[in-house]
Amino acid sequence: MLSQAVEDYLKIIYKLQGDGVASTSDIARALDVSPASVTSMTRRLSDLGLARYESYRGVTLTESGTKIALEIIRHHRLLETYLKEVLGYPWDKMHEEAEHLEHHISEAFEDKIEELLGYPTHDPHGDPIPTRDGKIAEPALDRLADSPNGAEVKIERVSDEDSEVLHYLEDLGLLPGAIVRIVGKEPFDGPLTLRIDGDEKIVGRAVARQVFVAGMDRPESDGNPTSGS
Repeated sequence: MLSQAVEDYLKIIYKLQGDGVASTSDIARALDVSPASVTSMTRRLSDLGLARYESYRGVTLTESGTKIALEIIRHHRLLETYLKEVLGYPWDKMHEEAEHLEHHISEAFEDKIEELLGYPTHDPHGDPIPTRDGKIAEPALDRLADSPNGAEVKIERVSDEDSEVLHYLEDLGLLPGAIVRIVGKEPFDGPLTLRIDGDEKIVGRAVARQVFVAGMDRPESDGNPTSGS
């Protein structure tokens, strides 16, 4: 049995390492702990055969560490889906509750939730749910802020880092599955004007960077004037 702290580290390292390594400073920021604590834990993970730690370079998970990280992520995303879709939890409470429960549910309970939900492939944020055998599809997506002027895109994922932003996106209708057209982009990192379900909304670039989209196109014209990109 691994401690909750070990599982939290494995999950964060998996998310931060991407195709490379996770730096100790990034891990410290994500977990709100000191760099010395990160160094101590990553050395412990290395001793357990769950991670490889290289001084001045960073941390990568081993195959065993990756398997455990994906299992915890699977628990978290299934729980978030259950809490949101079945129990109606708000964004902030949903994430917080899933953080506590992800370390304690059994495999039987996990399977029951998955069956009850109809075997979902993504959580409410649009993040892919790892399969039981530890596979995960991570499609390449573009940020809404980088979408070309005039493009019509489908929102696939939103960042879950800030619950206030999630509430704001929910109010605007900027959630996974929504179809959005960019009808204006102000220069010098200015806001975007978006058309959602026939209504126009103005969204700042900082928020638009937390929305990830697919299916970009460049229509010749939508009959509306646009600003320079």
